[in-house]
Amino acid sequence: MGEAATLFKEWSGYLKPEDISQLESAYHFSEAAHEGQFRKSGEPYISHPLAVANILAQWHLDSQALTAALLHDVMEDTAVTKTEISKSFGRPVADLVDGVSKLDRIEFETQEKAQAENFRKMLLAMARDVRVILIKLADRLHNMRTLEAVEPRKRRRIARETMDIYAPIANRLGLNSIYQELEDLSFKHLYPDRYRVLAKAVKAARGNRREIVGKVMESIKRRLRDNKVEAQVHGREKHLNSIYRKMREKHLSFAQVLDVFGFRIIVKDVHACYIALGALHGLFKPIPGKFKDYIAIPKANGYQSLHTTLFGPFGTPIEAQIRTAEMHKIAEAGVASHWLYKSSDTSLSDLQRKTHQWLQSLLQMQSESGDSVEFLEHLKVDLFPDEVYIFTPKGQIMALPRGATAVDFAYSVHTDIGNRCVAVKINQELMPLRTELKNGDRVEIITAAHAKPNPLWLNFVVTAKARSHIRHFLKTMHFQESVQLGERLLNQALANYKAGLADVNDRQWDKLVRDSSAKSRHEILADIGLGKRLAAVVARQLLSLGETPPPEDGSAGSVVIHGSEGMAVQFARCCKPIPGDPIIGLISKGQGMLIHTHDCPVIAKARADPERQLDVAWDPETKKLFEVSIKLVVANRRGVLAQVAAEIAEAGSNIQNVSVNPEDDGTYTDMHFTLQVSNRLHLARIMRSLRRIPEVVRVSRVKG
Repeated sequence: MGEAATLFKEWSGYLKPEDISQLESAYHFSEAAHEGQFRKSGEPYISHPLAVANILAQWHLDSQALTAALLHDVMEDTAVTKTEISKSFGRPVADLVDGVSKLDRIEFETQEKAQAENFRKMLLAMARDVRVILIKLADRLHNMRTLEAVEPRKRRRIARETMDIYAPIANRLGLNSIYQELEDLSFKHLYPDRYRVLAKAVKAARGNRREIVGKVMESIKRRLRDNKVEAQVHGREKHLNSIYRKMREKHLSFAQVLDVFGFRIIVKDVHACYIALGALHGLFKPIPGKFKDYIAIPKANGYQSLHTTLFGPFGTPIEAQIRTAEMHKIAEAGVASHWLYKSSDTSLSDLQRKTHQWLQSLLQMQSESGDSVEFLEHLKVDLFPDEVYIFTPKGQIMALPRGATAVDFAYSVHTDIGNRCVAVKINQELMPLRTELKNGDRVEIITAAHAKPNPLWLNFVVTAKARSHIRHFLKTMHFQESVQLGERLLNQALANYKAGLADVNDRQWDKLVRDSSAKSRHEILADIGLGKRLAAVVARQLLSLGETPPPEDGSAGSVVIHGSEGMAVQFARCCKPIPGDPIIGLISKGQGMLIHTHDCPVIAKARADPERQLDVAWDPETKKLFEVSIKLVVANRRGVLAQVAAEIAEAGSNIQNVSVNPEDDGTYTDMHFTLQVSNRLHLARIMRSLRRIPEVVRVSRVKG
């Protein structure tokens, strides 16, 4: 109790006597619950919760958070329940402990699934109360500080998880000192040899450069005094992981990383920040393109400072950060500064607002993600540290991860704008939607009422919000289209029994839904459309639940293909059927219906499974354009490609793709075109036009 008593005495500097009394009770409760448990280092287990509570006390967190920190492992590692904690210490403390506890009592298929589900639970609790993540970060920080006692394989796994998730979350919440310590500790345990070599090199460089650093600091202090700027000037060393990252990303040796040292200048107000910047630029020449104003445009985590890199003496680059004392507090403590420095300052409320928005976006993302692994993937994407700042047409500033595109921007403005975007103007110029945005771009999204997300967008969007909304939309659309197809297939199957969907009542449907453990009739219809259930079997089940048994098989008509069914009906790439081709439908499990031509080799292989095949017929009124491939052999003459393209355009077709392969002797050339046609008659008309060109030796349609 000696160490605990010392800490309680320290904490009483900002907590009330009744708070300290509650913390003492929580300490004894936790000590009794963990009785006989030891850490891998051999210390009594209670030393860990005490250390976690002490980290939180450095941020002046309230007594509820400190109580929860002392109890944070009792639900996970002992027989104590949430109800017991609630009775003894109140519901808020019990909720905090529950939010931090892992789901150890549930069996998961894989380690990845378990980890993802635990993160999902913790982040949902964090969205309700941000203290959950502050406790978890303090817990992780103490575990990382004492990781030497853990066996190497587990050590690497914990370090990787910290580097991928916990350090970026600390950065996202503006907890800069914790972020850097977690990154350095992760680096130390992931790459122990590299860490050791780099630490030794930095120590040697520190001695070699001490004189330069001292001279530069004196020059800066003198110049600031001359400009009547009151300031504290600190030399600071770059963290080992950030040096290593720079070496790896820019392929530099340690000797080439010149800006290992930097300076932090803390002044009294914002006005003084800019005077100090001018003074520095007068002392040493600034390096072009290396100035960032995070005061006018704060980072998403609330961080504010002026950053500049200067040509120092002997050509050594000097990195300088200029900020006010208030900005420095927020830079170090981030969202925890809400407890640490109670203030009416607008930057604090702005920081809390931004944090709240981010937590709400996590809630929305998890509700749209199909499972916890997908949610974790979205979260990792969302924790990008680098940002670009974009202006809306009205001059508002939006922060996006580096590499974000116009589609990411559209979704960050509003989900509906993302779903309906068709074009973008960047700095008044029309640009492709996949254009990567740069700092200071002014972006205007153009929308259309009937537009919808394109699956190809998933190849270039980088924000979790855009990715999860696109996936959610496509899943919903796929489901709806599968339901419509399932309805048509079931109608056709019921026609075999001289019946239709109108002959099936709600009671039959409800019974079938219950018997088949489906959530709704729509799920059954979607399963038919996706090939997970056979329409004939469902039809027979439905009719057998009616008043009269199903009659004998009759004859059924074909399913009519319009070409506008969406993702539920797809046209096989192997034979590229077009209206006029004899076709057959093949039910592919989980994908829906694939349309093939009768003579397609794939269909020949599927003959052994007649239940997967369906009679289908083209709608004579279909308005859609279909892709078809043709091959031309042409005499190698100048201008022949232009002639061929002109004839295709004249015949009312659009060229999707073209490739040209000259033969070895150079006399003839093979040309491959992918065209859009309405039907076989349209294709025949194009091929006749092409045969009239004197240089064209042969024209043929290509399947497969």
